Order: sequence, then C-alpha cells, then structure tokens
Amino acid sequence: MKRSIQALCGATAIMCLAQAAQAETCGGVYVVQPGDSLSVIADSLYKDAGKWTAIHQNNIDKIGPRPNNLTVGMKLQLLCINGLPTGLEGGTPVAEAAPAVIEAPVVIPGTGARVERINLVTGDDYAPFTDRKLDKGGLLTELVQRAMEEAAPAEGFAIHWVNDWDSHLPTLLEQGLVDMSFPWSEPACEILPDDYRCQTFLFSDPLFEVLELAYHDTSRPVTFDKDADMEGKTLCRVSGYSTHELDKDGRNWVKDGKVKLERPDKVADCFQMLVDGKVDLVQIDEFSGKAAIKELGMGDQIAALPRPISVEPLNVLIHKGNPRAAELRDTLNRGLTKLKETGEYQRIAGEHLSRFWSGQ
Repeated sequence: MKRSIQALCGATAIMCLAQAAQAETCGGVYVVQPGDSLSVIADSLYKDAGKWTAIHQNNIDKIGPRPNNLTVGMKLQLLCINGLPTGLEGGTPVAEAAPAVIEAPVVIPGTGARVERINLVTGDDYAPFTDRKLDKGGLLTELVQRAMEEAAPAEGFAIHWVNDWDSHLPTLLEQGLVDMSFPWSEPACEILPDDYRCQTFLFSDPLFEVLELAYHDTSRPVTFDKDADMEGKTLCRVSGYSTHELDKDGRNWVKDGKVKLERPDKVADCFQMLVDGKVDLVQIDEFSGKAAIKELGMGDQIAALPRPISVEPLNVLIHKGNPRAAELRDTLNRGLTKLKETGEYQRIAGEHLSRFWSGQ
C-alpha cells in the first residue's frame, strides 16, 4: 500500500512538473471573452493597458482598422513582451523567448566598379523597421534580405544605406543608381491616380502594415469616434510625410479644408507644438510616435486616440522607367511569399516587434 501511495505521489509530481513546464511559456493565443476590449486584454495580460496597440498591430488581419471590432471567440496572437503573458496555448518557452544578441546588418563596401547585381537602398532612424543599430538592421531590412535570399536572383543583390531619405526616390531611383528602395507607403492609387508615387513607381506586395494614429495631449482630450469629429481640428504632420490617408474613403479633410495642417521638419517639433497648444493632434505611425514620446519624456502627457486614422502598407518601390521593373518586383514578391508560407515571416516580425515593445 505504501509503495502504491509513493508511486502515485511520484506520478503526480511528474505530472505537476510537466504541467508547470507547459505553463512556462510566453505569448500565445488568447480567445476573446464577453466584455473584452483590447485595453482590457492588455491590462489583464501585459499589466499595461497601453499595450493595446501591440495587440491590434499583431492581429490587424483579423481585427481590421477599428480596434473595437472584436467578436467573442476571436483568436488573437499575443507577442511575448517583457516575459508576458504566460501560460497561453501556443506560447514560446520562456527560455527561448529572450531577445537574441543583436546582429548588425550585412553591409557590402563599394568599390567604384559597376556591379551587375540588384541594388536596394534603405536608411537609418526608422525603428523598428530600418536602422543599422537594430538587430539585423531592423524588421523590414531582415525581411527584404531574407526574401531576396529566398528568391535567389542569379546576379545576386546588395542592400545599401543612404540616410538622405529625400534622395531615394527623385535621385537614386529615377536616375537608375539603385533598383529598389524601402520602406515607403503606397497611396490609395485607385482614388489618387495622379499622385507622384502612383505615377512613377511600382509597388511590391506590402512588407508590413502600420497603424497611423492621432496623438493628443491628455490635458486637452479629443474625441475621434467618427470622421466628422476631426473637422475644425489642427493636425501636425511632419513635412515630407504623405497626407493621402486624410482624404481617402471620402474624408477629404485636406482637399475640402476640413482640417488645418501644420508641417514642421521634425517629429519632435510636432509633439512640442502639441504640448504648447498650437495643434490639436499629431498624426504619425504608432512606432515613430512611441519612440519620439519616449525620447522626449512626454509619456505621461501624450497618448494615442483609440481609433486609428488608417492602416497603411509599407512597400518596396521600383521606378517604372527601370527596364526590369516588373521582373524586380516579382522577384521580391516571390521571396516574400515563400517567407510567409514557411512561417519565417511571422517569426522575424514577432522577434523584432517583441523587442521594440519591450523597449530594448
């Protein structure tokens, strides 16, 4: 009898240990419950209601642009951020969830000789997407690198870095000095056929989709439940950034003068104008907004409105005058499709986004 009890205790202990080991996971699948919202889920599982945008961004294909578009039973894929959440089905073992050592992107030095290979260009200072200080040069740099490796063009390829972003499209691409540049947003060409980018470039399949958010000063709350709520507001949008999303879907905020735009040169200037009361809102993608607010130390004063202005794709651009334009686009798209089919795309995106939201 004593041996039976000991055997039972031993079996139970093994079972408990196995269950504990299974529970020691990070991230995974969360099933939406009655009464849930993204902020409720974020507060419960990440202990930070502000992480609702991380959940939204990672499930944009299911949720769509409106964050309140949740249905009971919807399965959301949650990233592992600072070791949370734990114990969800499909999570990553905690021991494997730690960020990898940051690896610099591969940079091929120039020689001055003409090289018959596919040349792509990007630039720094666009976390978490492109920056040589980021792991493998950032999320989109790694995706483009891996997509081109998968496509394996016979002539080879190289990614170059030019931090003068204004030179990429009108100079480097138009003059044929490089073949492709990334990342750039694609305007709604079906309603803006005369837009410079629509007229001049071919677009790859989207590398990623970002939420364009409106940030407000929490001491001066702003409501954005419907498009009409924006009428009469003053928005700050950095000079050089597109504004097509302010007119699409029949909004015509800019076209019809429904909003006033301020266009300073720097993101920091927009946020300073916001806290000075010179503008009502700052429009910027959630990643650039989060990084700027953190750098400026304005986290207690500025917050994103819960309804995004739009969801915008980030693409690789190829000049239509390039005699191989369609071939180059198809090569990149072919590699990108392979990454998605094998799950490599999801792995790469998850690692970079987890690191960004962890503040690392």
